[in-house]
Amino acid sequence: MAIMKNKKGLIMGVANERSIAWGIAKKLSEEGAHLAFSYQNEAFKKRLIPLMDSINAKKCYECDVSKDKNDKSSIENFMRQINNDWKEIDFVVHALAYSDKEELKGKYVDCSRENFLNSLDISAFSFTRLAKSAFPLMNSKGGSLLTLSYLGAERTTPNYNVMGVAKSALEASIKYLAMDLGKSNIRVNGLSAGPVKTLAGAAISGARHVYRYSENVAPLKFNPELNEISNSALYLLSDLSSGVTGNVHHVDGGLHSVAVPRSDQL
Repeated sequence: MAIMKNKKGLIMGVANERSIAWGIAKKLSEEGAHLAFSYQNEAFKKRLIPLMDSINAKKCYECDVSKDKNDKSSIENFMRQINNDWKEIDFVVHALAYSDKEELKGKYVDCSRENFLNSLDISAFSFTRLAKSAFPLMNSKGGSLLTLSYLGAERTTPNYNVMGVAKSALEASIKYLAMDLGKSNIRVNGLSAGPVKTLAGAAISGARHVYRYSENVAPLKFNPELNEISNSALYLLSDLSSGVTGNVHHVDGGLHSVAVPRSDQL
């Protein structure tokens, strides 16, 4: 039996067919979930529609998390539309992050105030705003919120800089949201994937070096594929993880467990 049968949920952050968010969406659809998607603007909508058609999904809504609540594309208005159409939801996947890629190069200490605030707002605070807006649609029976992180939240990573700080804030938010929403049976977790060849990953300078290093150092000696990441997301979004909240689940071949690699791995 499909473990997500009759479950309804939102997917935010699909950029193209190689996105982690899209891999998760496909897996959830295969397991019987009904999905709605958000898109930032018309350019992203044009990429999204053919993907939605491939899984027979019909609902998509404009949502730009950088807009305030009075804007038509804000999180609040996005959730208002979901409420009008579905009344209740069971899960949300938050796969949104942004930073000026020019400021991801070089040193973190050179980060501008403007990009610092913008990176934290879009990559971290948007998850908190989303949780608050989704709460009324989950309050009657509970649900699951999932966001995507990366090892750069825990350890320094070349050319990640302020995005690492933003992901650290995101991971802290997971714990506080889990505490706030737990009494309503709403679980909040993160998924920290290893290096994946996505559009977002390609924007980071030196990405090839990171891929090779991870393959050499990770105990399993490989970087995860979208299917492996999606399987873990399915677990965290389904009733299989009904006792799990406030957790950041790593899918990185064990890379996060290595403090100092052996000399033959360098």
